[in-house]
Amino acid sequence: MTGASANTAAPRDSRSEYERRIHRVTAHIDQHLDEPLDLETLAAVANFSAFHFHRLFRAWTGETLGDYLRRRRVETGALRLLTQPRSTVLEVALAVGFGSGEAFARAFRTRFGASPSAWREERNPGQAERSLDQAMKSLDFDHGIPATPLIEDTTMTTKVSLIDVPATPVAYHRYTGPYGQPVARFWMERVAPWMAENNLFGRVRYGIAHDDPTITEPAKCRHDACVVADAKEVLSGQPMGTTLPGGRYACTRFEGTVDEIDAAWQRMLGGWLPASGLQLDARPLLEHYPIEATFDPATGVFDCDICLTVKAL
Repeated sequence: MTGASANTAAPRDSRSEYERRIHRVTAHIDQHLDEPLDLETLAAVANFSAFHFHRLFRAWTGETLGDYLRRRRVETGALRLLTQPRSTVLEVALAVGFGSGEAFARAFRTRFGASPSAWREERNPGQAERSLDQAMKSLDFDHGIPATPLIEDTTMTTKVSLIDVPATPVAYHRYTGPYGQPVARFWMERVAPWMAENNLFGRVRYGIAHDDPTITEPAKCRHDACVVADAKEVLSGQPMGTTLPGGRYACTRFEGTVDEIDAAWQRMLGGWLPASGLQLDARPLLEHYPIEATFDPATGVFDCDICLTVKAL
């Protein structure tokens, strides 16, 4: 019996196709954490055989499907504990797919060494007790959405604009690993040459940090380097494609270096957000690089808009 060799029969972008399918699964998981996510369902999302999918997933991600689901549920729950102060532990547990507060607490303690309530209080002392009335003292609200598009927190100089953004198709490359300088190198060494090859300079770009490195192990943190591109465009370099969700964002301008941007995010999340009468929703946070965004290679200074995905508290 004869046949074509695997090397000649396999499509040149076979590995890229595997990557696309695994990305579809991880995106589906993040978007449906409050639903049952069984092997058959996720294999169907990837269009892989359910019989072999758990082996493929582990080989590609380094984690079993069960371990990955549990980690994403616990880590997303931890993020919600910090950013949704009016949600109870049980509400957070159910929102990320645990059947009870007790099951969430057990998994949480295994991951973080503390109960959800104790961990939340340690990270944000007193936040759980803040009332909506206190958060809204200096704001003019209409039906839960600030009536003015500009809010200035009296405790900081950051000016924050509330804007409604349409859903945006993008092409992207993903980096996995520690944030900071490695992400900057990824943009310079991987993304910029790809953009030049496809004549993509002069388009809006986005950076998406999917994980909080204080919650997720740095080696597993994910960053997507995105360029606005229609899904029908044919681009070399085998990028992934997705649509950034539209909705309301709270945005502020940042100008500085890679080493300084984390502090700007923390001012937004720890200073502005708790006093805004808003909370984060389940969409990813964005760094928005408009067409006129600048970068000084001599100093490393760049500018962008850092954008929180928000909804009424």
